[in-house]
Amino acid sequence: MNFLKKNLKWIFIGVAALFAALQFTNPPHTNPPVKNDFLARMNPPPKIAAMFRSACYDCHSDETRWPWYSDIAPMSWKIAQDVNVGRSQLNLSEWPSDNPKRAWKKLETMSEDIDQKDMPLKKYTLIHKDARLTDEQRDELTQWLDKQVDMLKSQGGAE
Repeated sequence: MNFLKKNLKWIFIGVAALFAALQFTNPPHTNPPVKNDFLARMNPPPKIAAMFRSACYDCHSDETRWPWYSDIAPMSWKIAQDVNVGRSQLNLSEWPSDNPKRAWKKLETMSEDIDQKDMPLKKYTLIHKDARLTDEQRDELTQWLDKQVDMLKSQGGAE
């Protein structure tokens, strides 16, 4: 106990120095150019588009809004990782409008994930209140997505 009291100041200085050094290890915040935007191609009603922007676009597009705390390590590492994983699974800035089959499969997956409350992630909605979807909003989104799937399938995108 006496050792801790004697060295508390040095322990605090060491932890502060380590925290300061970590700030030099922040990953880059990239927003590559948008190639083929989902909302521009699918042209949803404004209410649906707003829900996609608030609940999906930060992790699933190249239009990520990087909040101030995304510049502070170690939080910056987790946020960058989440965005990179989200973009790799579904990037709404690279919408496959030239491939109806691929597009409707993505739409089906989106509908299922939203309906089953797998998306948006709870850890995201804890901080981003505007991304929290009510059951009514989830129904609106999934109904719109399902209609788009049916439309694409009827246009020759079905197997």
